[in-house]
Amino acid sequence: MLIKSAEDRDSDIKILESLLNHPAASALTKRSIEKEIRAIKAGVKGEKDAAYQIEYHYGHGKNWAVIHDLRIEHKGRVAQIDHLLINRLMEIWVCESKHFHQGVSINEQGEFVSFTGSQAYGIPSPLEQNRRHCSLLQEVFDDGVVPLEKRLGFSIKPVIKSLVLVSSKARITRPSKSFPGLDEIIKVDQIKAKLDQAMDDDNNPLNLAKLVSSETVKAFAERLVVLHTPHQFNWYGKFGLPVQVDESATVEVVEDADPEPKKSKLACNTCGTVVAYNVAKFCWFNKPRFGGQVYCYECQKSL
Repeated sequence: MLIKSAEDRDSDIKILESLLNHPAASALTKRSIEKEIRAIKAGVKGEKDAAYQIEYHYGHGKNWAVIHDLRIEHKGRVAQIDHLLINRLMEIWVCESKHFHQGVSINEQGEFVSFTGSQAYGIPSPLEQNRRHCSLLQEVFDDGVVPLEKRLGFSIKPVIKSLVLVSSKARITRPSKSFPGLDEIIKVDQIKAKLDQAMDDDNNPLNLAKLVSSETVKAFAERLVVLHTPHQFNWYGKFGLPVQVDESATVEVVEDADPEPKKSKLACNTCGTVVAYNVAKFCWFNKPRFGGQVYCYECQKSL
């Protein structure tokens, strides 16, 4: 079941294309902007290819929850996660999608090299990048930011796993000697086979005690999506260009808009318990279920 789709990057591309006509943009700056536009378009294509494969296999069933493009801020750190897949065993597959136009080569030390034409250049390790995402997500759970499901009084802790998804048309050159994590790098069209194999290999009968309902997976994924914090990047600042102000633009003032409730006075509509802002935001996000009211985690279960 699809919980969240990817964010649209058209606005970023439009801003960057407008910067190509900025009066203060030098020829060198314009080349850097054009490179940034190509990188965004390549990244979007890689994410769309991965999203198609993921949704084809898992977007319409009830045993998996799918989240695309989740940006989480926690304790001054940020994780921009391309794709999340959550199953009924509370296993979370954190997927980083990469679009290598001509392929990627990996040596025995876990160093990555990509190719453009006949040129090879080193790139940051997507394995380490995704491990940082997994680490921050684990910290979010450990700190109780997202309420966990409980059974017999014990919290069911999610198991976080990592995958790096490479374009199905890209060439992957692997080292002759393996290293930890190398098997996490797969082509995107192999994702179902990879996850099926992982399920077959993990035949521990105790896992059945962790099995939760489809409704529980959906509710958990929705609580996770509430943490999403979109980010408006300062492209003018990145390229050192002064912001151009459109003086003809007008600002519409809406006087009758309801003010956002104060975060310090978010009380449960049933028991009166003061809840965290992300809990209240989850209730507002699910207005058809909660009628626009705020409920604590325990009272949500009785609705």
